[in-house]
Order: sequence, then structure tokens, then C-alpha cells
Amino acid sequence: MSHRRISKGKAVLAGAGAVGVAAAAILLPNANASQSGTDDGAGGGAGQNPRTVSAASAPELVARLSSQLGDDYAGAYYDAAKKQVVVNVADSGGNDGDESAERVRASGAVARNVRNSMGELRSATGTLTRDATIPGTAWALDPRTNQVLVTADTTVTGARWDTLESTVRSLGDGVARIQKSAGEFKPFLEGGDAIFGGGARCSLGFNVTTQDGTPGFLTAGHCGVAAEQWSGAQNGAPVGTVQAATFPGDGDFALLTYDDPATDAPSEVDLGNGQTLPIGQAGEAAVGLDVIRMGSTTGLADGSVTGLNATVNYAEGSVSGLIQTNVCAEPGDSGGPLFTADGTAIGLTSGGSGDCASGGETFFQPVTTALAAVGAEIGAGGAGTGTGDAGGEGDTGNDGVEVGRDH
Repeated sequence: MSHRRISKGKAVLAGAGAVGVAAAAILLPNANASQSGTDDGAGGGAGQNPRTVSAASAPELVARLSSQLGDDYAGAYYDAAKKQVVVNVADSGGNDGDESAERVRASGAVARNVRNSMGELRSATGTLTRDATIPGTAWALDPRTNQVLVTADTTVTGARWDTLESTVRSLGDGVARIQKSAGEFKPFLEGGDAIFGGGARCSLGFNVTTQDGTPGFLTAGHCGVAAEQWSGAQNGAPVGTVQAATFPGDGDFALLTYDDPATDAPSEVDLGNGQTLPIGQAGEAAVGLDVIRMGSTTGLADGSVTGLNATVNYAEGSVSGLIQTNVCAEPGDSGGPLFTADGTAIGLTSGGSGDCASGGETFFQPVTTALAAVGAEIGAGGAGTGTGDAGGEGDTGNDGVEVGRDH
């Protein structure tokens, strides 16, 4: 399902604003088949079978177990094919791990014993931040292999590659691995709906309601720092003004308020061809979650979440706390909405490498973090829209969405 573009001109709503995408377990590129632990998913253990969990409810279950397991929690992911939550339990060599695994099974999730604890993985990312913050690199936690996935783009060569490789090696066997990207990491600045400012083009993310009740919208932070005022048409009159923007640093998001407080800012994403998808709430990402992206350059594209708490080192600076996916994107898609088929807002397009012909890695700002930082909320008059040229033609996907083939 990765790297596919959904034809906007052919997008069809299946019922009351609900669209569907194929459910499949998407493994990270070059992911190892297994780690030192075992996967207890076949039977659940102690007579308890894993229960079916929806993609929408998976993050809530993961958050609850993360809190309950404490230091034994070592990450989790959603198996979309089996509709199960898999929770990694660190092998501490004592009875605590067994008790934690039993607690996981009792909750209806799959318990999987792994070697690397969450503390060890976070310590590894700290070392990478200290010793290998090199433009063109990125890293994210990969719960499927219980490792840190380190990605280097085509600009990382020579001494910079040697530094990255030696830093990863210093973390120890089985803690992190490197993969090479076919492209160059960069914010997708250029160009829902296209917005224009300061000679740049981006995409509107989600309409929101601000703290004082006025309408506004979210987009990428690197768009917000590029221009103070944005319009809905090239060389058009401004319609929104930047109130807050973060980039680089602890995120890539910006809040703009509409200059006209009477602006109609519906809580929906524009799918093209007159079709919209209502956005009812914001939600957390989970590895394995099927997601859809809208952008003013490439339209609709779908894929899967492949990593969390990602750090990407753009030439403009490092950004942390991002979602990593295999959803294709191109310049101009920056700021556009990432969402689920049931109308949950997940993220805002930040950047990555590749395009919708060859694929690549893409990174998104979590919506929940952006909303908390700017004091806004989705709903009651706010969520994202997206329009632009239609994507490629293709076969009809599940539940009424036509998905284009890789191209």
C-alpha cells in the first residue's frame, strides 16, 4: 500500500463521510523478521486470546498499557492485518517481565518479549542527537524490530557517513540499524487547499477553533516562518495571519487565524470532486496505523505509520517528535493534513525524501502536540481541507476509495 496515490477525481464517500483504505501490516523497509524476543501472538497465553481492536482505539490501548507497565514497556504497534495491538515487554531477567506480559494479555493485546527497553532505545536516540546530528539524517523508534531506525539520505557521504556509521556501531549490537534513502530530506515547502505567502506555496492542514473562539487553521511551521500572511490564491489578498510558528526545534507547526472572524471554516478535509470528509477529533498515531494524506500538489495518497518520536535533520535545522510514514509527498504538500478513514486528524506534512513516483520516507507533525502548544481544538468549526490537481487513475480500493497504482 505504500507510495500509492488516491485519485481525487475518483474519490467516493462510502456512506456518511467515511472512506476506507486497505488494511495490511506494513513493515518498515529492510526490517528484520524478528529480534531476540518471541512473539506470543498466536494464542495470547494463559487461555487469553488477543482481541480484535480497531485502528482508532489502538492508540488508547497502547497509552494505557504504557502507563501500567512502566519500565517494562518497550513500545507497541498495530497489526492491521490481524487487527491486534502488539506490545513489547522488555526482558529484565526477573519475574516483573512475566507479570507485565500477563497484564498485556489480560488487556486483549499480544505480549512480545524483547531485549531492548524503552530507556535503552531513548538513550540511543540521545547519543545520536549528541554525536550524529548531521543534515540528511533521521531516526525513529521502530517497535516492530525493537530498534532505532536510522535513515541517511543521498547527501550523507564521506566523513559524515563514517561519523553516522561509527555512532550507530557504538550503540551496540541490535540497538539501531541504518538504511539509505533514495532521495534528499527537505521540507515540502512550495505549495488540503493551496495557500500562498511570501512567494512560497504550502497546504492548509486542519481548520481549528482558537482559544478565544475565533476560526483559524494549522499548517507546517516552516511555512509559518516563511511568511506572516497567507492567501488562498497566488498573488491574492491575505486571508490568514500567523500567530505562532515552530521550526526547527520541537516540532514543525504553525497556527494562523483567519483575518475575517466570520470565515466559514468547516471541520472537514476536501477530497476533491466536491467530496469532503468530516474531521471529528484529533488522535494519536500508532505504528501500523493506516493513514491518508492530502496535499495541494499531489492530492490524496495513502500508506502506513512506520515510526514514532522521529528526529529529522533538515539542512535548515533539526526537528524532533515527528511521525514517520511511507506515504508519498512532494514539494507543495507541506502543512497538508494526515488523517484516518474515520475522520481523525493525525498529523501535518513536514517533509522527507522521494516523490509519488519512487516513494520515500515522509515525516509529519503530530496534530495533538500542535493543538496543545497553540491552545486550539479541532471541531466546533475547525478542520483541514485540501484541494489541487487530481492524482493518478487506478483500481477501486476498499470501501469506496479509488486508489491509484504506484507510479
